[in-house]
Amino acid sequence: MTPLVEVRGLRYRYGDGTVALLGPNGSGKTTFVLHLNGLLTGEGEIDVCGTRMTAASAPAIRRKVGLVFQDSESQLFMPTVLEDVAFGPLNLGFSAAEAEKQAREALARVGMAGAAGRAPYHLSAGEKKRVAIAGILAMEPEILVLDEPTTYLDPPSQQSLAALLRELPQAKILVTHDTAFARVLCGRAVFFRDGLIAGEGRLDDVIRQFAWE
Repeated sequence: MTPLVEVRGLRYRYGDGTVALLGPNGSGKTTFVLHLNGLLTGEGEIDVCGTRMTAASAPAIRRKVGLVFQDSESQLFMPTVLEDVAFGPLNLGFSAAEAEKQAREALARVGMAGAAGRAPYHLSAGEKKRVAIAGILAMEPEILVLDEPTTYLDPPSQQSLAALLRELPQAKILVTHDTAFARVLCGRAVFFRDGLIAGEGRLDDVIRQFAWE
């Protein structure tokens, strides 16, 4: 089976499912995931879904790896929710009608169909997170990467987000400090320390090993 992600020099193979990337601030978690869709480029070799990351292949890989940033407002900048979610498909070359169809389907998938005409800045933090995820889903990625997805979310919104993510079929990589949230979604974890993978395995084993509670 072709690995979803393979990085040489900092190498790990992700099977199907959801994986948590744990570790203290500055340990390299976000830097790692930013390399997975070419937003950062460093040394080493990265294969995503069987494709080697190069300057030429980066646009195609970005279609496969959907990155949801920690701050949803980094992804929401258009006048309406529908325009925000349609922005990605339009930039992939979809027609206006196709992009709108993709956007409406993605909004329905995350429970935000009724917000299509609203301004993003009128949304709650939980609603903004769902719209940001919809914007990624509209581009039909194979892998979802979520950087600290519970930031700014209250406990009910965190529970709602976890329920949504469980329903989505894509493989998922979560960068998180929230071990309780990780336990709801993840069976395996990778622990980063000083820019290196210090440990990996079953989530609870990794948490116990590194006292990450």
